[in-house]
Amino acid sequence: MMGYYDQEYRNPQRQKGNKSRSFLMGLTGVLLGALLVLFATEFGLFSSDVKPDTNEEASGETTETTPGETIKVDVNTAITEAVEKAQGAVVEVENIQGSSLFDQENKAGVGSGVIYKKEGDYAYVVTNQHVVANAGQLEIALVDGTKLDAELLGSDEIMDLAVLRVDGSKIEEVAEFGSSSSLKPGEPAIAIGNPLGNFPGTVTQGIISAADRTIPVDPNGDGQPDWQAEVIQTDAAINPGNSGGALINIKGQVIGINSMKIAQQAVEGIGFAIPADIARPIIADLEQHGTVKRPYMGVAIVPLTQVSNYHRQQTLKIPSEVNQGVVVTQVEGTSPAGKAGLKEFDVIISLDGEKVDSPAALRKHLYSEKEVGEEMEVTYYREGEKKTTTMTLGESKGKGE
Repeated sequence: MMGYYDQEYRNPQRQKGNKSRSFLMGLTGVLLGALLVLFATEFGLFSSDVKPDTNEEASGETTETTPGETIKVDVNTAITEAVEKAQGAVVEVENIQGSSLFDQENKAGVGSGVIYKKEGDYAYVVTNQHVVANAGQLEIALVDGTKLDAELLGSDEIMDLAVLRVDGSKIEEVAEFGSSSSLKPGEPAIAIGNPLGNFPGTVTQGIISAADRTIPVDPNGDGQPDWQAEVIQTDAAINPGNSGGALINIKGQVIGINSMKIAQQAVEGIGFAIPADIARPIIADLEQHGTVKRPYMGVAIVPLTQVSNYHRQQTLKIPSEVNQGVVVTQVEGTSPAGKAGLKEFDVIISLDGEKVDSPAALRKHLYSEKEVGEEMEVTYYREGEKKTTTMTLGESKGKGE
């Protein structure tokens, strides 16, 4: 018995129809084949020019290929060269306040630091004061993980800087400091540090947002600004742990010491660094003297804005139109202020004719415009009477104005 296929094949009428269908199927196959070839050619599936993308040259150029085209990308840019120059001099700074090997709380804080000098048997590191505050022990970690004990030579709360000294035998790289006085908004800025204490050598890139920003700072946390800090503003990411690290320019020179950021939910890309030109003399004082040599009055002060209207009238007895100034709360007897006749509850309103409306303004004039041994004119109110005196400034021995 013949099968269905044999019957169909042998039927003359069906053979005629089969030939027509075979022709159409063949034509369709040719068209589909042509389309497939066109598609494959268009997308390079059959291109003989395609080569494996494995060419990485020792010169720093990486070769990337596309069909019929070779592109060379130079990974050695000005930024990578700047980072390579400075990165080895940026270290991790560990603030240790406990003694237990397994106590995770003994590491009270982790920040960053910059090796700025190597002399004799020692190397010197600058960091932030708040990084090393209240430390029982200090260590630094180099980029290769080597840990070294660090000695605190001095710190300054006002400028938020500190200097450490370490064994220099294993220090190979020292940062080069550049000038911050000629910085311009928009030029490249690169931050190097140890964010969160877990990512040493982290590099972030941005620009100089403002070269000469002035912001109020409150290091003692009493809610009143103690100082108007002159800082570099940048949008290069500066996170906790970056403090004390380097802000460098495109030449790999340190132009600032990363110090703080505005950490608010709605704020992004606002970080600050202490300008190198301002930091340099502070670093020198801390290294040589353990403290910063500043002019000294010998008074303790509070802002007039903290005093109620009642005490302004009854205790200070100042005119109603006097709304700004600083109130003297204590005078050291043998200090320049004591010798000049200042007393408790005097209200200072100007220094050398410059208006004083806050403790920060007084410190700015005293620390930025005066020198030890210089004379300074002080205008103040006492018992409702406006007075003027002149004092010869002494040298600061620590905290206080």
